[in-house]
Amino acid sequence: MTIYFQKTYQRGFGTYPLRAEPLRQAILAAAKTGYRAFDTAQMYGNEAETGAALAQTGLARDEFCLTTKVDIANFGADRFLPSVEQSLRDLQVDAVDVLLLHWPAPDGDLAPSLDLLEQARTRGLTRHVGLSNFTAAMMREARQRMSCPIVTNQVEFHPLLDQSRLLEAARDTGIPLASYCSVARGEVFRHAIFAEIGAAYGKSAAQVVLRWILQTGVSINTMSTKPENIAANFDVMDFTLSSVDMARIGAMTATGHRVVSRDLVPYAPEFD
Repeated sequence: MTIYFQKTYQRGFGTYPLRAEPLRQAILAAAKTGYRAFDTAQMYGNEAETGAALAQTGLARDEFCLTTKVDIANFGADRFLPSVEQSLRDLQVDAVDVLLLHWPAPDGDLAPSLDLLEQARTRGLTRHVGLSNFTAAMMREARQRMSCPIVTNQVEFHPLLDQSRLLEAARDTGIPLASYCSVARGEVFRHAIFAEIGAAYGKSAAQVVLRWILQTGVSINTMSTKPENIAANFDVMDFTLSSVDMARIGAMTATGHRVVSRDLVPYAPEFD
């Protein structure tokens, strides 16, 4: 299995906050479109439904990459590995491809959860390990702490938020970034620049945003329940934004719009 960030898995399909039939239909449509990377989490409460839907896609296990995340409620030594084993049962797999820590430990002591994450890999519960919502300093600490490769740090990433410190940390540590909230939950559509640039390429505003993220060196996770949007979000590899357009979009990061704030998630770290 190739690792998460390599070309085949640059375009992932996220499952939050889908449940039940809408989730099943979305995963089936995504698989039909060509998605081969699927993302879920213990915290989403939809692992069993995700596993059931993936079983209906007709894809062999070695044809798709599956990511899940350990809830901070399960970071204790007595809960971590059993919770991952339960995730595997729910997902109907022997191992996931990528196992992430959903958030850094709220008390700031990263060592115990990082060690348990590495144990999960050693025991064969996951092929690769990664992080989510880690700051630049935490990325560097994790890289020093862990002996195995860290294949991603999944973070909020879109053109309305300056994540240059995380990009610098990604270069320094070799830990690639992956995006969530890639269109800032629709906030990007309030800005005409994305549709304007899209018109020049025959692409939508959303496709321009996703392409900008990819060209920045960050993989994407998108979610929709509409087959036409699922397909459009996948169809972003047949054009390249010019350096001028990349710079114009990059200037929008000064907007400073953060979707997942500490007001929304009290246990979040002090973001960069």
